[in-house]
Amino acid sequence: MVLKGRAHILGNDINTDYIISGRYKFKTLDKKELASHLLEDLDPEFVKKIAPGDIIVAGKNFGCGSSREQAPLAIQYAGVAAVCAQTFARIFFRNSINVGLPLVECDTSGIKEGDEISLDFNSGRLVNITRKIDVNFKPLPKIMLSILAEGGLVPYFQKYHQFQL
Repeated sequence: MVLKGRAHILGNDINTDYIISGRYKFKTLDKKELASHLLEDLDPEFVKKIAPGDIIVAGKNFGCGSSREQAPLAIQYAGVAAVCAQTFARIFFRNSINVGLPLVECDTSGIKEGDEISLDFNSGRLVNITRKIDVNFKPLPKIMLSILAEGGLVPYFQKYHQFQL
């Protein structure tokens, strides 16, 4: 799987309440409604700046905070193709894979706002096309790549284990 998009830079310790404010988590489960409020407490114009296929790039501890799946769902339904960060909160990482949102854990220090980047999940290679910088990252395990390829954990189980909800 290879993804290519424009980078949108965030800092360290982006918690799930920044990703989708708690004031929306209990008012709606509508994914498009949640997506319309993505990162609005950090940047009220964020959703207007992103285009389908863009990539969020952050520092350390991305997704810390609550364990609700609304955070990765809001990112995904806003059209963001993937998130790259130096480190992720463990539960956010797992929730993202479960809903089918690709993540890359690597050195993001050489990526600037608006850079075009490419992520090759099979080889574990991030290419900053704009700045001509290559960064290697540890590829995801095959099972996680399979889950992502099917669109998340539920579709994966439905296809491979005749599991129906």
